[in-house]
Amino acid sequence: MAQSADFWPRAASLAACALLVIGVGVAAVKSGGDSAGEPATIAVGEPNPATPSTDEVGGGAATVDGARITNADSEPGNWLAHGRTYGEQRFSPLNDINDKNVGQLGLAWSLDTDTHRGLEASPIVVDGVMYVSLTWGVTIAVDARTGAELWRFDPEVPGEWGRYGCCDVVNRGVAVWKGRVYVASFDGNLFALDAKDGSVVWKVKTIPGSPYTSTGAPRIINGKVLIGNGGAEYGVRGYVTAYDAETGAQVWRFYTVPGDPALPVENPELTAAMPTWKGGEWWKMGGGGTAWDSMVYDVKSNTVYIGTGNGSPWTREIRSPGGGDNLYLSSIIALDPDTGKMKWYYQETPGDNWDYTSTQPLMIADLKLDGQDRHVLMHAPKNGFFYVLDAMTGELLSAKNYAIVTWAKGIDLKTGRPIEDPALAYDTKTELVMPSANGAHNWHPMAFNPNTGLVYIPGQDIAFPYSLDKEWKEKHHYSPEANWWNLGISYEDLVDTVNSFGEVPPSEGFLKAWDPVSGEVKWQVAYPAALNGGVLTTAGNLVFQGTADGHLFAYKADTGEKVWEKDIQTGVVAPPVTYKVDGVQYVAVLAGWGGVNITSGDARTSAAAKYGNEGKLLVYKIGGTVELAKLELRDQSIPEWPALTADDATVRKGEVSYARHCGFCHGSGVISPGVTPDLRRMDENIRTHFQDIVRGGMLKDNGMASFGDLLSEEDAEAIKSYIQKRAIEDRARQAPVR
Repeated sequence: MAQSADFWPRAASLAACALLVIGVGVAAVKSGGDSAGEPATIAVGEPNPATPSTDEVGGGAATVDGARITNADSEPGNWLAHGRTYGEQRFSPLNDINDKNVGQLGLAWSLDTDTHRGLEASPIVVDGVMYVSLTWGVTIAVDARTGAELWRFDPEVPGEWGRYGCCDVVNRGVAVWKGRVYVASFDGNLFALDAKDGSVVWKVKTIPGSPYTSTGAPRIINGKVLIGNGGAEYGVRGYVTAYDAETGAQVWRFYTVPGDPALPVENPELTAAMPTWKGGEWWKMGGGGTAWDSMVYDVKSNTVYIGTGNGSPWTREIRSPGGGDNLYLSSIIALDPDTGKMKWYYQETPGDNWDYTSTQPLMIADLKLDGQDRHVLMHAPKNGFFYVLDAMTGELLSAKNYAIVTWAKGIDLKTGRPIEDPALAYDTKTELVMPSANGAHNWHPMAFNPNTGLVYIPGQDIAFPYSLDKEWKEKHHYSPEANWWNLGISYEDLVDTVNSFGEVPPSEGFLKAWDPVSGEVKWQVAYPAALNGGVLTTAGNLVFQGTADGHLFAYKADTGEKVWEKDIQTGVVAPPVTYKVDGVQYVAVLAGWGGVNITSGDARTSAAAKYGNEGKLLVYKIGGTVELAKLELRDQSIPEWPALTADDATVRKGEVSYARHCGFCHGSGVISPGVTPDLRRMDENIRTHFQDIVRGGMLKDNGMASFGDLLSEEDAEAIKSYIQKRAIEDRARQAPVR
């Protein structure tokens, strides 16, 4: 349908919270879209009899080990590990596809993934077989030549577990090692699968239970499988665990933040951290510091670097009212991968107050700085500064902002500490701060091209209205909600600030080519939407990236000139990879929008809002001739609702409660960016069963868990009244349906 000219200003002002408030996936319908379909039932480890086995198309997974990954450049046709190599530069030496012939790139094959949520994985390709994870930790093996599915494994995660995901039911990938495929399911199980048929070799629970989750790709180092966890917003304690790849036995565990001070500490590093947590009772809310994504291994020093997350709650005023750096939040931690002992750490955002995680992908490189060859670690975390550290010692070598930053005036290179702007502390009033909790760069992988010397960063400039929790300001007391988001911010102030914006301009994203030596942007591309896909760069002088509005692009790596574009009508957040089989180079990417975009996305630009979100695995080659079916625009009309009878106080109560309990999944202002159901479009049957769904758990198996522990009948009715008000408002602004 079409919208009238005056529809978007109101929708945009309410969608501002979707652009400003981080989060999602918490109560999402498992099948996605606007319907509550049944979850797929797939037999665990069942090979597809209609397709060849992995033995027939290539059994190279049996020989993948540390030596092979270390020497990955000797076989550039494979993509053996998460970032291709241990250093995770996401650079491929392949150049059959290059800036001279990329215009001839066409679709070789595509595979429907039977998903409707965010797809974030980097496919692993070994000798003609591709291994890739989908939502919830579902994993498939396919023939990398044709896309024929070889086997599919479903960890059968309970749909109601979706409530515990801050940022969708995503999975960022698998690891392959000595004939096995390793994947972590959303509910925290780590599986070792037989690479031939997907059958389970062993399984281990990596978390104590809800509300912990697992969304990261495991890394395998020296025969040990490393995996972290998520859930800092919910009140969990971060840690990284190493398991024996052969047996699944736990080898070591490193906690990133201290626990209850009345109990013995688990390691000496936590003894050192304890004095940096002053006042408060952070351990009752977990403390945070979850290491849910970034890990990178340095072969030269036998060191694994871990990026840690935000505090729980976000605000340090509540978390640690006596002050302190709160080690090891928002830090890079260097560990011995064999023992789990810390070698050094560098805290990028001491006493984090803004959800500035350091979980964004790390990479290792060799640079010439001030005329000296340096082996470095490079990082572009949420806080907006690009860090270059000595990989051996952790010495800070440079730190310059790559995006708009207002929370700090710079980084003091002598102390390594940020020079915070005290005016943006938000302890007394609402402060609009940049970057937002989405970060100047979120989880989406960046890439480094050693031929150009440039790092390609996918990011955005977004502000966020931070304001301290109302109860804390009035009573100096904070009441956390069990198994739910506890940010320490005021939802009342958040709602009021967003409503005061009026029409909000589109939230733009960017791709920046950053020179890590000079600390300058060499070229950049602006996008109409934020939070676009991860990046791949190649020796063909190319940079590939997908976008939230459903496009794939290739740019010249040295100049940024756009040399290829495809309109795929499906949003992309995953990073592309490239590989070569039988003399043919391919570029592959998962298309399926979601992750943090469920609430942070903008329905004005979201391909999911326009066309739906049917997940696909897309693979391109020079001369490819396959055509994707053109999608029709979704019907975005809003049905007629009965007249609103609730008073203003009830609607206001519902608005604040919706922001706190519903907006993380269904979109702020009740404007869904297209991945999860838009509640303005509830039909009469859903409205009738609203209490049964919200409090009774009627749709729990599909991902909509019960909120009866947090919401009373009166609360749910107030939320429904607010949704009704928004539906009536926006229906009046829409043009007639075609």
